[in-house]
Amino acid sequence: MLLYLADYLMTFEGGFRVFHYLTFRAILGALTSLVISFLIGPFMIRKLTRKKIGQSIRELGPQSHYEKAGTPTMGGTLILIAIAFSTLMWADLGNRYIWVILLVTLGYGIIGFIDDYRKVVKRNSDGLSAKAKYLWQSIIGFLAVVFLYQTAVVPAETQFFVPFFKDVMLDMGFMYVILSYFVIVGTSNAVNLTDGLDGLAIMPTVMVAAGLGIFAYLSGHVGFSEYLAIPYLPNAGELIVFCAALIGAGLGFLWFNTYPAMVFMGDVGALALGGALGVLAVLVRQEIVLIIMGGVFVMETLSVMIQVASYKMTGKRVFKMAPIHHHFELKGWPEPRVIVRFWIITFILVLVGLATLKLR
Repeated sequence: MLLYLADYLMTFEGGFRVFHYLTFRAILGALTSLVISFLIGPFMIRKLTRKKIGQSIRELGPQSHYEKAGTPTMGGTLILIAIAFSTLMWADLGNRYIWVILLVTLGYGIIGFIDDYRKVVKRNSDGLSAKAKYLWQSIIGFLAVVFLYQTAVVPAETQFFVPFFKDVMLDMGFMYVILSYFVIVGTSNAVNLTDGLDGLAIMPTVMVAAGLGIFAYLSGHVGFSEYLAIPYLPNAGELIVFCAALIGAGLGFLWFNTYPAMVFMGDVGALALGGALGVLAVLVRQEIVLIIMGGVFVMETLSVMIQVASYKMTGKRVFKMAPIHHHFELKGWPEPRVIVRFWIITFILVLVGLATLKLR
């Protein structure tokens, strides 16, 4: 939005040209979303507390979680407000990538909001049914990837790239739609499964968004993409503004969500942020890198799948409790130890993902 204003003001003062630099607008985007989070966070927490919109705790969960009952939830709304406002302010709104990732993020946020609202306001423990939730996630994800497939302007936008290899570029055709759909929906649910401890999901999300943001910036630059042998995607560079907004909003939320949390993210935040990471990976054509960087999300998801499959087939559980962060809690790890160690693992995996830029 302000980019258009800067274009107008540039006719009077050339200094406004600085707003055309992606890195400058990304910095402003991160700072804007961070300030918004700091400003409206306390008000939102007081509002949620006053309305008694508090988290309910599973009876089968770790006993240490019982004291968290009543902590305000649906704090992901704060993240979405900060991301949306900052992105609309600093991004190029003529870029279709920006609109796709923003609309998917907000769409998934609405799904999560309805689920949270039914659980904590209407006191319906089931919330939005799993089938309904998956249906709406599928509709939004499918529409987004079909639009991207239909509007692709260069072959690289729909090709499949394998890290560590310079020349492995597979033309996927309509399989692009199928793969991208599963990446978006799967990542959304994986982040949601990870959101079980104070700050556990938000910091890995911030780190993965930063890593994918670097890919977006490099892929959108002709010189960098050619030098690094990664796909050149003309529209991708602008995504770094969205990534920066997400990072700022995430860090602002962590200010209130760090142990012991003053507010929880809820499905409104977890589903939206997971969807955003999935779309990012699809847009910059780095689905495999997302799996590497988001290894904690993958581990959490696999632990649930393994637990369910083992119990159905043998009647025995592999883990003390799934997702796996609860397993470590029940083994005696204090909650902050689980959280920080998962952060460290994510940091290492993001570095490994970035290393694929040169190991080709």
